[in-house]
Amino acid sequence: MNIHEYQAKAILREFGVPVPRGMPAFSVDEAVKGAEQLGGPVWVVKAQIHAGGRGKAGGVKVVKSLDEVKREAARILGSRLVTHQTGPHGKTVHRIYVEEGSAIDREFYLSALVDRETSRVAFVVSSEGGMEIEQVARTAPEKILTFSVDPATGIMPHHARRVAQVLRLSGDLGKQIEGLLPKLYAAFVQKDMSLLEINPLVVTKEGRIVCLDAKVSFDTNALYRHPEIVALRDLTEEDEKEIEASKYDLNYIALDGSIGCMVNGAGLAMATMDIIKLYGMTPANFLDVGGGATKEKVAAAFKIITSDPNVKGILVNIFGGIMKCDVIAEGVVAAVKDVGLKVPLVVRLEGTNVDLGKKIIAESGLNVTPADDLDDAAQKIVGLVKAA
Repeated sequence: MNIHEYQAKAILREFGVPVPRGMPAFSVDEAVKGAEQLGGPVWVVKAQIHAGGRGKAGGVKVVKSLDEVKREAARILGSRLVTHQTGPHGKTVHRIYVEEGSAIDREFYLSALVDRETSRVAFVVSSEGGMEIEQVARTAPEKILTFSVDPATGIMPHHARRVAQVLRLSGDLGKQIEGLLPKLYAAFVQKDMSLLEINPLVVTKEGRIVCLDAKVSFDTNALYRHPEIVALRDLTEEDEKEIEASKYDLNYIALDGSIGCMVNGAGLAMATMDIIKLYGMTPANFLDVGGGATKEKVAAAFKIITSDPNVKGILVNIFGGIMKCDVIAEGVVAAVKDVGLKVPLVVRLEGTNVDLGKKIIAESGLNVTPADDLDDAAQKIVGLVKAA
């Protein structure tokens, strides 16, 4: 789950992390009032969307008067920002953040994430702040420091010394970074974050280290422990189909292709998407119904797939282990009878109760194309869509 910059900074502030003062706003009037409360002479008006690259897209502007705050707030609110992370359709800005200006002396990059190789929290630090870390990794990998934190000890003094050395911080600035790292680590662990990215982390001309931006993602599986985090969810930033899928505990991600997929198991779902690409078309979604799906859950999944106007064909690929093929068949039949079937449907069933599942499909009277295996299923759905 993602949250907005101003929400991330509010969480970091709880842990004593230095962040600039700011006020969220949902209207132009709120933006002006927020700027008045903060005081001048410089403010930054920032679009709040769940995507990076806002500045390059015109979503972050430094202003020096209340009139400019009003003008930029009016321009940004309701506009559609297109960045490298939004895709070509962009995202509509429903809220902004008015923040006090900072006199920047130096910019750095700092992030924390879960390192799956070590099963620890890893920090990534670079002296090249304000840039995309992927670009730094390509052009100047020597400027990136990565280290993992032992959960038994947490952040240790030697971590801070290494960071200070890479960022060339000494004296009081070295002490500030030594105090900052444990606070960031505590926030990450206690709030069950999966990503904490600060870009840029800055040294101001007054000699203060400040987190000028903050991007935070949370482990969805841990949200039951954090109702205060769940309350921050912004449904306007999420795909409607993904929101509906979350109500049924379905693992669904909308994509840009034309063949809808319903599969059980993440690995099989990935393989199904790959073989669709192999035969010349693109999947419209990732959908794992899981091992314990019910007839109702399968029906809901099918309805979500058919609600996508880009879907020109559907491939159901089930290998029944815990998941029984007859349950899948009953769910598909129920959904098709409810919403209708306007595109080709190929069903491949294998495993537990496969004969019963195939019988349910065959006797349903639906226009369903059966398949013997995954390769056969992929070729058939691609062929049917291309012929339509």
